[in-house]
Amino acid sequence: MVGNERPSSKVTHAGDRIAGAPWASRSTVWGVNGAAASAHPLATLAAIDILRAGGSAVDAAICANACLGLLEPTGCGIGGDAFAMLWDPKAGKVVGLNGSGRSPAGLSLEVQRARAKAGLIASHGAVSVSVPGAVDAWAALHERYGKLKWAHLFAPAIALAEQGAPVAQTIAAYLGAAHTLFAEPPARIEETENFERVWAPLGRAPLEGEVFRNPALARTYRLIAEGGGRAFYEGEIAETIAAYFRRIGGWLTRDDLVAHRSEWVEPRSITYRGVEVFGLPPNSQGFSTLQILNILEQFDMKAMGFMSAASLHHQIEAKRLAFEDRAKYFADPAFADIPADWLISKEYAARRAQLIRPDGIMPNPGAGEAPAQGDTTYLCAADADGMMVSLIQSNYRGMGSGLAPDGLGFMLQNRGALFSLKDGHANLYAPGKRPFQTIIPGFAIRDGDPWLAFGVMGADMQPQGQAQIIQNLVDHGLDITAAGDAPRWRHEGSSEPTSAAATGIGTVRLETGIPLETRKALAALGWPIGESDGTFGGYQAIQRWPGRYAAASEMRKDGAALAC
Repeated sequence: MVGNERPSSKVTHAGDRIAGAPWASRSTVWGVNGAAASAHPLATLAAIDILRAGGSAVDAAICANACLGLLEPTGCGIGGDAFAMLWDPKAGKVVGLNGSGRSPAGLSLEVQRARAKAGLIASHGAVSVSVPGAVDAWAALHERYGKLKWAHLFAPAIALAEQGAPVAQTIAAYLGAAHTLFAEPPARIEETENFERVWAPLGRAPLEGEVFRNPALARTYRLIAEGGGRAFYEGEIAETIAAYFRRIGGWLTRDDLVAHRSEWVEPRSITYRGVEVFGLPPNSQGFSTLQILNILEQFDMKAMGFMSAASLHHQIEAKRLAFEDRAKYFADPAFADIPADWLISKEYAARRAQLIRPDGIMPNPGAGEAPAQGDTTYLCAADADGMMVSLIQSNYRGMGSGLAPDGLGFMLQNRGALFSLKDGHANLYAPGKRPFQTIIPGFAIRDGDPWLAFGVMGADMQPQGQAQIIQNLVDHGLDITAAGDAPRWRHEGSSEPTSAAATGIGTVRLETGIPLETRKALAALGWPIGESDGTFGGYQAIQRWPGRYAAASEMRKDGAALAC
């Protein structure tokens, strides 16, 4: 196996661990009655407590996500959207939930264009805000699959918000970056004083290890706990949000919030060497993972070798092909005809695979022609009844829009920045439309049984990372911890659903663990190699084994996996 060599002394080498892959940061966690993995140890611990109290995997996931709204405010919160896939043991199938919100009914395409810069919607301010879908997604999941009372799920998050918790390392860095950004607000952002009040009350962002409290968020959580999920959309919280936009001059209204509902959707799947891998349909980018894997199945990736230049070259090219289709076709299906069956078909994958040359790089491939017709958090949980939940939730880029409604303790997402302003584009902005979404939960089954709930957070890294995880597990036989800790690549510069064009052949970023000979060989092929910049995602996973679960949380974030 190629890849044990390390170009940097800051990572482990062969022989540094008694067992397992030399690059693995920790051992896999095992349990019989349930498991949880999230991007913060306290959120994972809260989820385990919920399981021990008799809660379902859905209960545990909601509880952990609520905790992360305090502990990881740069990646998630109730101002954002959520998507989920889960194994329903009674139905014996994977089910999906689209918890993304729509653009304000009163914000027109003409206003968006008038306020755009270089043809793109602003990343911050009221024009970027869409209806937050997370709380309704939690309520929909709980109504169908919850066991404990709704209010019980919020008690740990309320206690953390009131008493405070030490700030984790990566969150301190992200909060510092957000404070720098909002200290000198981007153009056309309506206000940033509320960010300062909540997340920088001392005139600076909290440092690693300092105790951070958010009593305003605790009060908001109490209103949701006592009033149910619709309290966010129809009660005091909704009126506060609407009043805030009236005050600062924005478009989101109480009517927009009242109209919001999550949507149960049918996940789609492909097989990758006998493993059935699922993705949620657009407006999610879940099909990108499926397309990458479909293309790679046309090649003998195992024979190419783990972390070899040939393997990475084919993976990168498959990503480029999939992302051109992503840029052209992915949008709200209520507004666009999306050729879903064709996009994830084996026949189309075989044709696209023929464009990949082993000894050279494709020019910009463009999207296929259909037949006529950052930041995020990921978590997973499993329970003793066999339910496995894969949930991803986000405020999107740079902590969100920069707008925090008065006295509520959370920031609103900026998902609206992902619309296109180009006439004729499937993802063209329209009032009441859901934007293209980057957040995607992952799920896979094997031999008809649930096998893996997993995710890799991080905008366009998500499908790239998911495909790498599946390859590590299926092609190279790694365990779920080694599969996540293995060095990653990331390609940037593809065309985007915002109508931003590809920038040449893009840039390939490689983590420091990629072997030196692989780097040199990729450069010799002509790939521009960028610096490792920490944008390689964050992974959690739970794997089902007969009578037990394995759980993993990787080294790139502050998270933890636990089992019971």
